[in-house]
Amino acid sequence: MNNKNIHKCLLPLHGAINFRDMGGIETSDGRKVKKGILFRAAELAGLTEQDKSFLESLNIKSIFDYRRRAEAERKPDPMIGQAIHERVSVAAEDNITTHLFEKKDAPKEYFSQFTVEGFLKIYAKMPIENPSYQKLMERLKNPEENLPLIHHCTAGRDRTGVGAMIMLMTLGVPYEIVLEDYLLSNETLADYHNQIFIKTSEFFTEEEWIGFKDAFPLRADYLHAAYHSILQKYGYFDHYIMREFGITNEIRKKIQEFCLE
Repeated sequence: MNNKNIHKCLLPLHGAINFRDMGGIETSDGRKVKKGILFRAAELAGLTEQDKSFLESLNIKSIFDYRRRAEAERKPDPMIGQAIHERVSVAAEDNITTHLFEKKDAPKEYFSQFTVEGFLKIYAKMPIENPSYQKLMERLKNPEENLPLIHHCTAGRDRTGVGAMIMLMTLGVPYEIVLEDYLLSNETLADYHNQIFIKTSEFFTEEEWIGFKDAFPLRADYLHAAYHSILQKYGYFDHYIMREFGITNEIRKKIQEFCLE
C-alpha cells in the first residue's frame, strides 16, 4: 500500500499511533466499508485534549480494549465523549508478562518471548473460543447501537489485527485484502518498531537480535496461522461466525447493510 493510501486511513492525531479508519476497504461484491464507523488503534492513554475533541466529533459510541488488566492499569483509556468502554482480554489475564516489570531483568525476559514459533502458536489460538472476540462481535451484531467503534490493544497490531480480520471478513472483505491491511501496521508502526530494535540491541547478543528483528514485525504467516486455525476447526468462515458468534446469514446481512456502501 502506498503512502497516499496510508495517510488516507490514518487519523490526524498527536497522542496515538497506528490509529486507522477501517473504511474504504473493498468487499468481494464490490461494495466498500463505510468510513467513520470502525477504527483500529494502539493504546489511547496519550491522546491529547485536541485528539479527544476530534474523536468526540466522530460520535464514537464504543471503545473495545483487548489488553490485559495490568496493561490497562498502567496506561488507562481516557474518556471520549459518551463512549462506552469495555475491556475483555484476548490473552490470559495472568501470564508471563503480568508481573514482569517488577523484575530488574524484565526487558530481556519480556522481549525474548517474541519468536516466530511463539507468534504462530499465539495467533493459532486467538480466534478460537475467545471471550474477547465473542464480546466484540456482540457489539458488531447491533451496529445501530454500538458503532462507531474503536478497537485497540497496545500497539494495534496483533490482537487488534485478528479482531480486524474477523470483522472485515464478516463484512465480506476477501482474506487477501485483509492480509494487506494487517501488514500495513509494519509501515504505520515503523518508528515504534525501530525504537524497540534500538532498545533490544542493548541486551541481546547479535545473534539473538537478528532473530528478534526477524520475528517481531508482522508477518503474513502469523495471520495465516489464525485464519488456518479457523478453517481447520470449522471448514468455512461462515460456519465459524455462526458457531462462535451466533451470526446467521440474516444477521450478517443486517451488519453488512449498515456498514457497507
